[in-house]
Amino acid sequence: MQESEAARLSTAQAAAIRRSLTHGRGALTRRSLLRASGAGALTLGGLGVLSACGIPPAKRDDAGAGASDDHSAKEKRVTFSNWTEYMDVGEDDRGRPTLEAFTARTGITVEYTEDINDNVEFFGKIKPQLAAGQDTGRDLIVVTDWLAARLIRLGWAQKLDPANLPHAFANLSPQFRSPDWDPGRAYSYAWTGIPTVIAYNRKATGGRKVDSVTQLLDDPELKGRVSFLSEMRDTVGMTLLDLGKDPAAFTDADYDAAIGRLQKGVDRKQIRRFTGNDYTADLSKGDIAACVAWAGDIIQLRADNPDIEFSIPAAGYITSSDNLLVPAGARHKTNAEKLIDYYYEPPVAARLAAYINYVCPVDGVAAELAKIDPSMASDPLILPDREMAAKSHAFRSLDAGEETAYEEKFATLIGA
Repeated sequence: MQESEAARLSTAQAAAIRRSLTHGRGALTRRSLLRASGAGALTLGGLGVLSACGIPPAKRDDAGAGASDDHSAKEKRVTFSNWTEYMDVGEDDRGRPTLEAFTARTGITVEYTEDINDNVEFFGKIKPQLAAGQDTGRDLIVVTDWLAARLIRLGWAQKLDPANLPHAFANLSPQFRSPDWDPGRAYSYAWTGIPTVIAYNRKATGGRKVDSVTQLLDDPELKGRVSFLSEMRDTVGMTLLDLGKDPAAFTDADYDAAIGRLQKGVDRKQIRRFTGNDYTADLSKGDIAACVAWAGDIIQLRADNPDIEFSIPAAGYITSSDNLLVPAGARHKTNAEKLIDYYYEPPVAARLAAYINYVCPVDGVAAELAKIDPSMASDPLILPDREMAAKSHAFRSLDAGEETAYEEKFATLIGA
């Protein structure tokens, strides 16, 4: 598909956006998880990305998409845009210890801005400059996998120089090494991973463990007390895995089978509802006994309610990611690469992970994290062990036709 083709939102796509931004990932802060992911991707056409104006993607050449003059040697600074509360802070919430240490070591000043609230809104900020071939004023950004994929396809991200990324290349966790939208991580590196798991209230289940989508859909003891997420990729992805299908390589027939499986759960009233982040209150109270959930929520819920548990299905689980990219036209690419590489040094990665509590994509960080907080070093929702990491799966990239068809079927399923 050419990204310059006109793309308009279908009714189902617009509904998916509203779900995400009102109750889903896009409705939440960084600490309480997450932001517009799959559904947010649909808004790019609706925002007029290259569509009505017919703006072509940036030219690709051997130097890499979006390449520009690098002023890093003379201008010892880097401008970094990130999500709110997605960076460590010092005592009394003052300062940015890891960023300050980077400047002290390298002499590169970091202008750090928390100006990303959701992917859609941020894309709207930078799209005009990128489309016009201009500098966005940012050297480094953090965006979710679907938007990272789109920027790379459009030629709006710069190809990274491996010579400036020795720690990142060596320490990137295997589960994040080769997404289908950036094989071999030529243009991006993971900032964090975001798992979708099964959560349950042990008191509400009578002490019974819930550890599969099959159990959620078929266990009569859970009837009417089960919820799934209103984000298509999470709910359908977990169901595909339960059916023995690969979310990275499924067919239309596989997708339809997953929708059909979920529809039976709706028809039998096994599924109480499809939710965004609002499942957390029901799960904590026990009104929902078990559900498909976002791991970051569970870390927080467990801190307040010892009855909250999570499980990783034997069939596997879905993981999305937030990713570091250097936008086309950025003035300080080398400085940005040095900052990326810095966050792949285990002591630095540990300091960051201890604060933000997301899956750390850096191998070899456990010993460093244990020095800060031993409980975090043993928490698989922050540092997945090899067995858990091996069960991680990504939902494959979709073309425009699939996006529309799949969202329409999912909207019908959940009554949106």
